[in-house]
Amino acid sequence: MMNSTFDKKAGLNPLLAVQSLLQGMSLFMRKELRKFVLIPVLINLLLYSAMLSLGYVYIGALMAQFIPSWLQWLSWLIYPLFFISFFVVGFFTFTLLANLIAAPFYGGLSAKTQQIIRGDAVQIEELALSKVLFSELKRIAYILSRAIPIVIISVIPGLNLIAPVLWAVFAAWGMSMEYFAYPLENQGLLFKEQREALKTVRVGALSFGGIVMLALTVPLLNIIMPPLAVISATIYRDKLVRH
Repeated sequence: MMNSTFDKKAGLNPLLAVQSLLQGMSLFMRKELRKFVLIPVLINLLLYSAMLSLGYVYIGALMAQFIPSWLQWLSWLIYPLFFISFFVVGFFTFTLLANLIAAPFYGGLSAKTQQIIRGDAVQIEELALSKVLFSELKRIAYILSRAIPIVIISVIPGLNLIAPVLWAVFAAWGMSMEYFAYPLENQGLLFKEQREALKTVRVGALSFGGIVMLALTVPLLNIIMPPLAVISATIYRDKLVRH
C-alpha cells in the first residue's frame, strides 16, 4: 500500500483546495484524459436533464404537501428554504448515481492524472472488484444514514429553517468523500481508510467538497464538474501527501 498519510498542516489551508481545482481545470482538456472524460460527461448530461425535468414537474406539488396551511404566511421564507433543500438533495442524489455509473472511467482518469502531474509511471494498487463494490456500498450506507435525519428535519415546520445549512455541510463532506475515493482507491485504500484519512484534513476536505457542491448547482458547469472534480481531487491528494 502506498503512502496514505496526509499533511495535517497543509489540510488546514483551504486555498490548497482552490489551487487544486484551478490546476484541474488546466488539465481537463488534455488529450491523454479525453477518453476518460467524454463518456462521464454524456452520462451526466442525460441524468441531470432527467432530474431537472422531474423537479420542474413535482417541486410545486411537494411544497404544497409538506408546508402546512397555517405556515403559508411564511411562504416568502419557507419556499426558498424548501427549494434549496430539494435542490441540494436532488443534485447530491443524482451526482452519486452518475458517479456510480461512471466509476469505471474515474479510476482510470485519476491514475492518468497522477501520471501526468508526476511525469512518470504510477504504481496503482490492484483491488478485487468485490472489495471495491463493498466499499462503495459502505459509503452509500454511510451517506444515507446521515441524510435520512436531515430529510426528516427538512419536513418539520420550524426545524426545517436550519435544513439548508445542514444539507450544505453534509453535501460538502459527501462530495469530498465521493471524489477522493478514486485516487485513494488507486492507493489501495477502501472506505474506512478513506474516511479516516479525510478526517485528518477535514478543513481542506470540506473546502474542496463545498466548492464542488456549489459548482454542481450551476447549469452546464454541473455536466463537466464530476470528471473535473476527480482530476482535482487527484491533484489535491498528491499535494497533501507531498506538501
